[in-house]
Amino acid sequence: MDTTWIVIGIGVAIGLWLMMTYNRLVSLRNQAKNAWAQIDVQLKRRHDLIPNLVEVVKDAMGYEQETLKQVVAARNAAVNASGPAEVGPAESALTAAVTRLFALMESYPQLKANDNVMQLQEELTTTENKISFARQFYNDSIMGLNNMVESFPANFIAGTFGFATMAHLDIPDAERAVPKVSLR
Repeated sequence: MDTTWIVIGIGVAIGLWLMMTYNRLVSLRNQAKNAWAQIDVQLKRRHDLIPNLVEVVKDAMGYEQETLKQVVAARNAAVNASGPAEVGPAESALTAAVTRLFALMESYPQLKANDNVMQLQEELTTTENKISFARQFYNDSIMGLNNMVESFPANFIAGTFGFATMAHLDIPDAERAVPKVSLR
């Protein structure tokens, strides 16, 4: 009789462990999906702000129409990208195009004095910061999920129920380069 209770106790313990591990995997996967949704929200905000900025500066920047076209093309490519593998490079290209636009805007004093331009520029900067924080949260969420999926013995449950690792959002090599600063 004592052996029966021991076997039942072990069975209950294993069942509870299986249930808790499965629920933890579901929770981590949902957190990762939520983190991606938060990035998507901030990217949408960014995508909505850029046409407004281009519209405000296009008349003043008559000689810079090619730069404005590049910003619009990069924005359109970023809007059409989906998933971390496509979004990362598309957003990097958009960041580069907007950075070039901001640099060119410095040559136009009337733009630097325009309240609408300044407000849009500030909103874009704030949005960029929010995107950075959302990317960090996403990568942290992915790390938690991937650790659980790959760790023993949870990897048996993960494999059985189809949980897989997810890709981090990586910084493209072009953005890893240290900017060169010259004081001359």
